Amino acid sequence: MKTIKKEIIAVCVSKAKGERKTDVGQGELQQGFGLVGDAHGGDWHRQVSLLADESIEKMRAAGLDVGAGDFAENLTTRGIHLYSLPIGTRLRVGASALLEITQIGKVCHDRCAIYHQAGDCVMPREGIFAIVLEGGPVKTGDAVEILEPIAGEGSQ
Repeated sequence: MKTIKKEIIAVCVSKAKGERKTDVGQGELQQGFGLVGDAHGGDWHRQVSLLADESIEKMRAAGLDVGAGDFAENLTTRGIHLYSLPIGTRLRVGASALLEITQIGKVCHDRCAIYHQAGDCVMPREGIFAIVLEGGPVKTGDAVEILEPIAGEGSQ
């Protein structure tokens, strides 16, 4: 059986909310804030947004030319079905950063550019949000470790 590596494949920021983010390859996750330099950082429950490349692939399969950051996510992952993780799950990102999942999906009050282009957007259903419990550097290729068991796997 092939083991799929759980990893960061993009680190993305934007100067303003409501726009696609740019993959900058690396950044700093700041405790209690989020990704330094990103418009969504702050003292709230959605400091960092994550979306799996597998979710983005669903939109590519629908014919869209989209990639990392196009859904306004900070961290694009591979190898994890993020939306299946329960709220409260902690993720070790890279050597030292620690995130805690606070929200799965979101309500889109204003339809984003992706929705208007495709008639659908995967972020409201499959994107997740987290707070930064412990800061640290993050870069493309960093491992992501799930620290608490997924419901139904292991102890509860």
